[in-house]
Amino acid sequence: MKKAPTIRDVAASAGVSVSVVSRVLNSTGPVAPDTRSKVVAVIDELGFRPRAAARSLNVGAATLGLIVTDLENPFFARLADRIVWESRASGTQVVLMTTQEDAQLERDILDRLQDRSVTGIIATPTGENLDKWQRLLDLGVSVTFVDRSIPGLPIDRVRIENVVSAQTATEHLLALGHTSIAFISGPLTTTTGADRVSGYRRALEEHGVAYRPELVRGVRFRGDDGGDAVSTLLRQDPAPTALIVANTAQVRSALRRLSIAGIRQPDDLSVIVFDDDPWTELVTPPLSIVRPRTDLLAVHALELVTTRIRGMAPDDARTISVAAEFVARASTRTLDHRPTEKDIL
Repeated sequence: MKKAPTIRDVAASAGVSVSVVSRVLNSTGPVAPDTRSKVVAVIDELGFRPRAAARSLNVGAATLGLIVTDLENPFFARLADRIVWESRASGTQVVLMTTQEDAQLERDILDRLQDRSVTGIIATPTGENLDKWQRLLDLGVSVTFVDRSIPGLPIDRVRIENVVSAQTATEHLLALGHTSIAFISGPLTTTTGADRVSGYRRALEEHGVAYRPELVRGVRFRGDDGGDAVSTLLRQDPAPTALIVANTAQVRSALRRLSIAGIRQPDDLSVIVFDDDPWTELVTPPLSIVRPRTDLLAVHALELVTTRIRGMAPDDARTISVAAEFVARASTRTLDHRPTEKDIL
């Protein structure tokens, strides 16, 4: 069975970019008359049949697929809520689906969204299904990744400045005299987890503190792995004097385990968490946090996907980095015992 031509096939045959073909199909943006005629001729020659949604595209009436990993994770719940809220202003419909960190479920969702002829997708990918994502690009679907990305795919993305955020949190603890700093991240197979560990490690190295791999735990976003990681870290010798929980989904699990173990903050352990929920300043003591700007992530994700839908985006994939805010509160304190050079080395 002959493979149906894609928008990329049309662009290659006409000698133009995918964005130009998209502008011709959707009657949006400037296209020289000769170029438009050439593209239309190639479309007829190849028998290209764009999706009905793309042919009659009006961004205000577009349907976006929104794929997040887990709505039990407060970060993704707030992100999804903000994207839906922002979309209402333009009359854009949003189809919300969750993968629950399951790659096979993600494959099924991508097939369903393709069948529904969505005009664009905003997604936090599991990190797999490269072939499915590439297929959507070939069909001319506009895709924007938010928070995470998949290396090797030419897809627009909005991300938190994860390396800098983790580095800033670690440097705060180093400035307080801590050198035995435990770190809980997301899975190191995700760009978020790998980047945050990289920022943590960079801070240690720049301050001449030895990196101890046994103090780092990359854990799943679902389940109670954050609490289990805390129990393991507390058994290290020497025990950590500070902890950074850089996995938003596991913050409550980690704090619960500290409470069960009778670990007082900051007397026994200085703690920083990645979270922007208001409850973090209502507990005792109020938690020092790295606050991801979910509002900016949502706005930029919509901006990227809508300009791509309109055919007004450059051919190359774009990246927007959003700075997170570090807020120091009472859950961190100066270490009573200032380490010597022997302690550090």
